[in-house]
Amino acid sequence: QLQAYGGGLVQAGDSLSLSCAASGRHFSSYGVVWFRQAPGKERVFVSAISRGGGSTYYADSVTGRFTISRDNAKNTVYLQMNSLNPEDTAVYYCATYSGNYYRPTNWGQGTLVTVSS
Repeated sequence: QLQAYGGGLVQAGDSLSLSCAASGRHFSSYGVVWFRQAPGKERVFVSAISRGGGSTYYADSVTGRFTISRDNAKNTVYLQMNSLNPEDTAVYYCATYSGNYYRPTNWGQGTLVTVSS
């Protein structure tokens, strides 16, 4: 089971760090991906990290601003978000994947990030 948290209301230019905590064993057997869904829009890929953390992937819209990392000892994945802008406003979801991060297998509950201008 996954739970995303750390969302909130920030101003444009601010930073925010999200966490995705997993319960149970075998967390390190899965990659973890972040998606986001803005109001009235489809859920879209944001970032992903491989099982061991050695490979990371980013959407073009967040490259250079967001950093994904993981601590398998704590069963947690982090998403550090810098230079936030109003277009980053969305509910952020984390999920696990095996092989293809565009096809997650286990979704967690989302956390809302609101960026004011």
